[in-house]
Parts: sequence; structure tokens; C-alpha cells
Amino acid sequence: MEIARGLAYLLEESRIKIVHRDIKATNVLLGKDLNAKISDFGLARLDEEENTHISTRIAGTIGYMAPEYAMRGYLTDKADVYSFGVVALEIVSGKSNTNYWPKEEFVYLLDWVYVLHEQGNLLDLADPILSKYSKKEALRMLNIALLCTNPSPTLRPSMSAVVSMLDGPFEQLSQESQTQSYSIKGPIEGPWIDSSVSLASKDESREETSEARHLPDLYNIDISSNA
Repeated sequence: MEIARGLAYLLEESRIKIVHRDIKATNVLLGKDLNAKISDFGLARLDEEENTHISTRIAGTIGYMAPEYAMRGYLTDKADVYSFGVVALEIVSGKSNTNYWPKEEFVYLLDWVYVLHEQGNLLDLADPILSKYSKKEALRMLNIALLCTNPSPTLRPSMSAVVSMLDGPFEQLSQESQTQSYSIKGPIEGPWIDSSVSLASKDESREETSEARHLPDLYNIDISSNA
């Protein structure tokens, strides 16, 4: 919830919209009271309110980047929504999106999630170490993650909507999920990188960002006081 609220602030409530571009588990820090903080803004981009998207050099972590950004450099706030969805899947499953191969034909954890969703077996993804957990809440998180990782950025929810779904009644989420399709007929396509696209180094990306406006290399967003 704190990660979602932090992103909602950055993308929708802050005076200047900030697209993080590198949301992943290792960029979420936990305080002494286990309050989550978003960190490492070295790849972040600032966006003026009137812009619908930014065309930019690609930078980030493979496996967490939205497909439209990874393949075409098309960056919107929905790229961070996608990355949040991947992190949510990792939290519930206890597995890495890039280092987990349930079967040879699946490249990413996300591919396997789509298969389990089609089969009606989403809870099979839950981390077995969680001996006692709320199946209802696990399904809530998994369904939200699927909404966030929709291949089409226009069909992904806003982060404020994600916060509402996390905090609202489960029935609200069920209705939202029913409006989306996760059909994977034919070859399964994942958010991997076209070999013709080169990734910018972190130093290059920071230089590009600083030309527009300066951002510190590390900036923690702590929204626990608003929870």
C-alpha cells in the first residue's frame, strides 16, 4: 500500500510529475518500522503537465520495464504502473520476475501468471512459505498486478485507482477485473527488449535528466504518515 501511495503522489499529486523509470524490489527500502520508501531516483524523468508522453532514451531494468517503453522509448506514468504490477507479483510469489522459470517455454514470472489466470489457478503463485495468509487478499493483489501489467498502457489503471482498489472492498476489484481480458492465445509475448534497441547506461541517463532539470541521485519518498 505504501509503495502504491508513494507512486500515486509522484505521478499524480506532486506539483511536478516524476516518472521513476526503475521501480523494482531493490529500489524499495524498509524503515525500522517496516515503512516502505521509494529510493534511487537516478533514472527519474520530470514531465510537464501538458505532455501526454515523453520520447526518451531507454533506461531501467529488464523485466520491470513496460513493453511500450522497452521497445519504443514511449514513456508515460503508466510505465511506473506496469513496474509496480511486476513488484506486486514478486511480493506475493516470493519469486523474481527475471530469475524464475517454471517451465522452459516461459521467460518471465509474468508469463506464468497469465497462464495461471487463464486456468483459474492464480493462488498457485502464492509463496508456499506463507503457511497462513488471507486468500482473499492474495487474490486482490494478484488481480491488481494483472491490471497493472496489461500490455496496453491505456488499459492500465492510474496509481490513485490502484490505491483505491487496495484499500476498497474486494467486490470493487472484482468488477474492475471482469472488464479486462488476459487472453494469451498464440505465442506468449513478454516485455523483453528488441535487439535493435540499445539501453542507455545509468550515467548517460542521469546526464540526460540533469539537462532538463536537476534531480538528486537518491531521494526517498516516505508516505507512511499519510497511511
